[in-house]
Amino acid sequence: MKALILAGGTGSRLRPITYSMAKQLVPVANKPVIEYGIESIAEAGIKDFGIIVGDTGPAVEKAVGDGSRWGINITYIPQDAPLGLAHAVKTAQPFLGDDDFIMYLGDNLIKSSVVTLVTEFQAYRPAATILLTPVPNPSDFGVAELENDRVARLEEKPKNPRSNLALVGVYLFDRRIHDSIAVLKPSPRGEYEITDAIQGLIDTKLDVRSHIVEGWWKDTGTVDAMLEANRLILEDIYARNEGEVDAASKIEGRVKIGAGAVIKNSIVRGPAVIGANCRIENSFVGPFTALAENTTLTGTEIENSIVMGDCTIEHTPSRLANCLIGRGASIKREQGMPKTMQLVLGDSSSVVMP
Repeated sequence: MKALILAGGTGSRLRPITYSMAKQLVPVANKPVIEYGIESIAEAGIKDFGIIVGDTGPAVEKAVGDGSRWGINITYIPQDAPLGLAHAVKTAQPFLGDDDFIMYLGDNLIKSSVVTLVTEFQAYRPAATILLTPVPNPSDFGVAELENDRVARLEEKPKNPRSNLALVGVYLFDRRIHDSIAVLKPSPRGEYEITDAIQGLIDTKLDVRSHIVEGWWKDTGTVDAMLEANRLILEDIYARNEGEVDAASKIEGRVKIGAGAVIKNSIVRGPAVIGANCRIENSFVGPFTALAENTTLTGTEIENSIVMGDCTIEHTPSRLANCLIGRGASIKREQGMPKTMQLVLGDSSSVVMP
């Protein structure tokens, strides 16, 4: 069995962050989202990975590498345009050949392991297995209708959904999916839908199985979803201190502190993760915060936020909360008169002032 991870797409819902980085590389608990999927699939013993990439392909390849740190082999597969999941599979067909494969959306996070999915697929040999989860807003997803635990019908983003079971971004296929994709026509939104391809398998009486997700699942395509995923991952961290904490500071709860980090006269309340070589002084870091490497906090309060690497945040006039702050950002308060604000913001930025 091979793995196909999709890491194309524009990430428009995460702008302006995704103007300068791939959405699959945005960190959750200081680790790029895509790496959680790679690790989960590698645990199932799969060694050959294909990663579909678009315009951000060079950045993804630089960050992920050749796969050797996970004991796997990675092939990067350029997709000329983001024309749907089924189009991505068709693009990867030379890599996939006639092998079974697991397809995983690179911006998804799933707590449960895929080992059971792979084992079940190999035991029952269906044409496809899809992972499902109940959602409150099924019209935003591909939706499955079940009959006696078998998938009877799929529909992509239906206006009047027949169930609340959404397709999670994990699928397992054998070679017959390629025949179904070969006869697809674009959907009304101009994409080749994987739901239509799977429906083609169902219509030809092939076995399509489903598996209800255990644990939580997050599509990290929005800021709110990214922060929620960060909270969920941080819930499971273990305390570890590889840095330097002075006697005037307090570390409360489960906090992971990276090598070279320095914390002075501050409170860090977990769950939280402090990256390598961070410097925190006269500050408060609240629960569910991830500060990436080389970030400096001075006279600042922050909680429930993701701060990427090489940031400087100094003397903010009020507590920062629910923030997603990009690499190298600088947030400072001018102490002099007159009291003014200077903002340098990229396209689609959002600022909420107290």
